[in-house]
Amino acid sequence: MRVAAVVCFIYALAFTAHADVYFKEQFLDGDGWKSRWVESKHKSDYGQWKLTSGKFYGDVELDKGLQTSQDARFYALSSRFDSFSNEGKPLVIQFTVKHEQKIDCGGGYVKIFPADLDQTDIHGESQYYIMFGPDICGYSTKKVHVIFNYKGKNHLIKKDIKCKDDELTHLYTLILRPDQTYEVKIDNEKVESGSLEEDWDLLPPKTIKDPEAKKPEDWDDRAKIDNPEETKPEDWDKPENIPDSDAKKPDDWDEDMDGEWEPAMIPNPEYKGEWKPKQIDNPNYKGTWIHPETDNPEYTPDDSIYKFDNVGVLGLDLWQVKAGTIFDNFLITDDVEEAEQFGTETWGATKGPEKKMKDQQEEEERKTREEGEKSRKDDDNEEDEEDEDEEEPEEEEHTEEPPEEEEEGEDDTLPKDEL
Repeated sequence: MRVAAVVCFIYALAFTAHADVYFKEQFLDGDGWKSRWVESKHKSDYGQWKLTSGKFYGDVELDKGLQTSQDARFYALSSRFDSFSNEGKPLVIQFTVKHEQKIDCGGGYVKIFPADLDQTDIHGESQYYIMFGPDICGYSTKKVHVIFNYKGKNHLIKKDIKCKDDELTHLYTLILRPDQTYEVKIDNEKVESGSLEEDWDLLPPKTIKDPEAKKPEDWDDRAKIDNPEETKPEDWDKPENIPDSDAKKPDDWDEDMDGEWEPAMIPNPEYKGEWKPKQIDNPNYKGTWIHPETDNPEYTPDDSIYKFDNVGVLGLDLWQVKAGTIFDNFLITDDVEEAEQFGTETWGATKGPEKKMKDQQEEEERKTREEGEKSRKDDDNEEDEEDEDEEEPEEEEHTEEPPEEEEEGEDDTLPKDEL
């Protein structure tokens, strides 16, 4: 048993040594990140970043990441690493995102750039290799972007991948494989996969409709036809509206002034609408004609559309209306299992405590709201009681106090000139 354990351990070491980790960032050294990340100077008013674990977290140190801090701003920040090519091996891009601000419109994605990028000049039009991650804007846009640049043109995935839109931290993973397939995972669970060639319009279609083929003139593709034996009844056609027989010309109607009087029109109860014969099965129906396809002369197979030769920069180039998103646990590697394990050790280890802390905060906020509402109601009731108490003595004083006696011969109500 001990020999077997040693063999397994050696195998695990050899397997781990084989994995290449090109980029890893967890922000565990305080302000040290500032020496590894470069802010773009393309615009003078880019939003500022701050290092924080946020309002709720699983571990105050492990969950620290870069957070957008200013509303309605563009952000442009990047970090460089040794350039590499993913030829012949998988490419895995992974990171965590937390929209603790209840994001209404903004990006949570990353961009992977060529190594020759000028980091001080990154902007929205800078050419990238890959754009990957969540994007939310209102109710209509809540998706995971997966965009590849192929021969200088950006291509969006044709599938709709839903992203997470709550306030908790989530793990996003993109896997590209040399066999031209891909996989998207959220929280270490596969949510989409397929072929690069099929799910993106990177290459022209393999086949096109044969330009020489035409539908035969006698091809009948009508499944139903009008019954030729049916004819419209002679009494069918009736006007849709008729004059109101009960209407009478007003007595004061002046034709010289008002024109010729006409009764109002009302719906005709005998109107039957447009006549149509009943439909029957078409005896000559041949089905839907399918246009024959032929090889596309513009199609050229390319078994390297997955490959990027000079990967060297990871960037956060995005716009946010409401700031507060935290990015953390970046990883770029060629090993799928390494990425999964890293996700388990980071996001997986703190997701439970993070949710617990958030739930506790929400419960405390709920209790505070309820106590505040109760306090306001109590204050309102006390004010009502005080108002009642103030009104009652006034009535008693008015009824009990006797009127003042007037001295005989004097009347203060008279004007002075009548005294």
